[in-house]
Amino acid sequence: MVTTAASAAREILTRLHDVMAARSAAQAKLNQVVQIIGEALNTEVCSIYLLREGVLELFATRGLKQEAVHVTKLAMGEGLTGTIAERVETLNLAEATSHPDFVHNPETGEDLFHSFAGVPIVRRERSVGVLTVQHADRRRYDDVEIEALQTVAMVLAELIAGAGLIDDSARGEGGTARDTSDIRLTGLKLVDGMAAGKAVYHQPRVNIEHTVAEDTEIERQRVYSAFAKMREQIDRMTSQAEFGVAGEHQDVLATYKMFAYDEGWSRRINEAIDSGLTAEAAIERVQQRTRMRMREIDDPLLADRMHDLEDLSNRLLRIVSGQLGTAAQLGLREDTILIARNLGPAELLEYDRRRLKGVVLEEGSLTAHVTIVARAMGVPVLGRVKDVRRTIGEGDYLLLDVGQGVATVRPTPPMLEAFDAKLALTQKRRAGFAALRELPPVTADGRRIDLMINAGLRDDLAALDVTGADGIGLFRTEFQFLVSATLPQRQQQTRLYREVLERAGDRPVIFRTVDIGGDKALPYMNAADEEEENPAMGWRALRLALERDALMKAQARALLDAAAGRTLNVMFPMVSEPWEFDEARDLVEAQRRWIADRGRPGPAEIRYGVMLEVPALAEVLDLILPKLDFLSIGTNDLTQFLFAADRAHPKLAERYDWLSPAILRFLARVTAQTSAAGVKIGVCGEMGGRTLEAMTLIGLGIERLSITPAAVGPVKAMIRSLDVGALRAALPDMLARPPRDFRTALQNWAEGNGVAVG
Repeated sequence: MVTTAASAAREILTRLHDVMAARSAAQAKLNQVVQIIGEALNTEVCSIYLLREGVLELFATRGLKQEAVHVTKLAMGEGLTGTIAERVETLNLAEATSHPDFVHNPETGEDLFHSFAGVPIVRRERSVGVLTVQHADRRRYDDVEIEALQTVAMVLAELIAGAGLIDDSARGEGGTARDTSDIRLTGLKLVDGMAAGKAVYHQPRVNIEHTVAEDTEIERQRVYSAFAKMREQIDRMTSQAEFGVAGEHQDVLATYKMFAYDEGWSRRINEAIDSGLTAEAAIERVQQRTRMRMREIDDPLLADRMHDLEDLSNRLLRIVSGQLGTAAQLGLREDTILIARNLGPAELLEYDRRRLKGVVLEEGSLTAHVTIVARAMGVPVLGRVKDVRRTIGEGDYLLLDVGQGVATVRPTPPMLEAFDAKLALTQKRRAGFAALRELPPVTADGRRIDLMINAGLRDDLAALDVTGADGIGLFRTEFQFLVSATLPQRQQQTRLYREVLERAGDRPVIFRTVDIGGDKALPYMNAADEEEENPAMGWRALRLALERDALMKAQARALLDAAAGRTLNVMFPMVSEPWEFDEARDLVEAQRRWIADRGRPGPAEIRYGVMLEVPALAEVLDLILPKLDFLSIGTNDLTQFLFAADRAHPKLAERYDWLSPAILRFLARVTAQTSAAGVKIGVCGEMGGRTLEAMTLIGLGIERLSITPAAVGPVKAMIRSLDVGALRAALPDMLARPPRDFRTALQNWAEGNGVAVG
């Protein structure tokens, strides 16, 4: 028997090379393949099963009865062979009948054989067949033999595809076999909306045309060159910064760098080349092993690290193959639903907005900055969708209804008709909201509510006039940093801020200083700080800006120059204690004096505010309110901090309700204390953009809401139907003796009082 996996596989692949190059029929080739494998591994049985029309069909065998070929068929999950295909995993058994999934197929004559091993034939992450070996003796196959089988199975995938034995009707993204019926996929609602279009993958699959190497040394040099280029890219990503930042993204980059220089990974790829594979096939072979290990991992942190390695493998594969473009760079040709594992904000902004109708992510979270950018763009996003690559094929038609948390793949005509009817109704309601644009947000009993929008991109500015908003209650200055490949220079910042103020005219704009760190880390900023286990509660926002004050000084000067002769509203994020506000305000005032000393014009007035996101600040409001002109409540971070619940965690994302007594009592106390001090209070989180929640906030005494532009119409309609006096009379009793289901109680009150919260 051969002594290494590489030599075992190489012996087989050398003989298979001639088989694949021959002009004989596919069946004849497969018949030769099972003979070659059986002889090389000295095994009594070698069989190939291929997936045809949803079932596994015995296509070729050495050792079983020939009359069983094309007769024996197994469903996915049926028997040992069906289990291997369904789970995409290897089986190695000394006694086949001892396995709970064993099924006897008497027509094959397999009764004589006890030992059994099988590996999936995988093409683009999907089983298209199974390669099995059997022996009369009761023994487990050696690791060397299993490794050889797995390598050969990969080459078989190319042979099968080249022979046209993968049904066109069962091809998915990148040519994988899949179901072709309509499927409903569920996920996490990230950005609400409805959309329809053809599925396009953000990172198109690399098509591996050749798996068997002509010259292993040439293939090895190709891999060495690709590794050098990839490492150069990773090094550049982690060292381009003028300023550093710790956080989740730095952790990812550190992991990337660790894997990029991991000798074990490069050694495994070299071993795969030694077995006779091309550079592309060797990388894919090692990647397949990684995927199989990932299926056995229960530790989420370790699984994330394995995902990082897969991302890096994809990068290496694209480099070695020369297939480097994303779907954005290749261009969208029709209405598109983009499919991706995850996206950065800059990647999303590369797409043609006329064609990009929606996004489906395998990952994603409510607080991720790509979600915020997508919301600003008005692009619906459904996240945390499982088995995307196995169920959605490139070019499949998709219906996206994020409000219901559903993506429908390959919809039937009745599904299309129902979707179109719902979309028409939604558009009709939107047209009704547009008619309210010129009407003020005044309650039924005459209370004027300030209804403002959140913004962060130049394109957001048009929403001021489209929605008739009162101003920008939150301008996220970090967006300019997030979508830039390098640190924006002060002059660039000044131009953006000046344009924002000019477009707003006499309407107020509240600029939030950079809130970076956490999940909004910048890839071009590098730090030597230690990794953070909980970056959302770590070194971010004002904490980071005060330490790296060069960044904040440059931004302060840009804001002051842009607001020359105007009122400048500056808001500091993530303030925990009054001294942090004091330091931030002093920094801005120092830059104001610097400008004045040089005879340059500055703002006519500066109004200072903070975001209340950290609950600790509520305990020292008496100390900080005398120093403030306004206070904004950031409900996104505040609620997760109050509940000690990471909203990016899929099991916690919808566990806690904004309309819980704990949140509402907290907000009521803060609102009462702030209003008593004569300080204007508002909300600029997602909570304010939902009609029932917005109604409740107004009932608590909050009269300034800054929300996503798409929510202005529905919230304004709610405001104009609300008797706020009646609500404020009812809420104290509800808060004192909370009903079991506070949300339902508020919904019932709204419906009983004719408030438009539907």
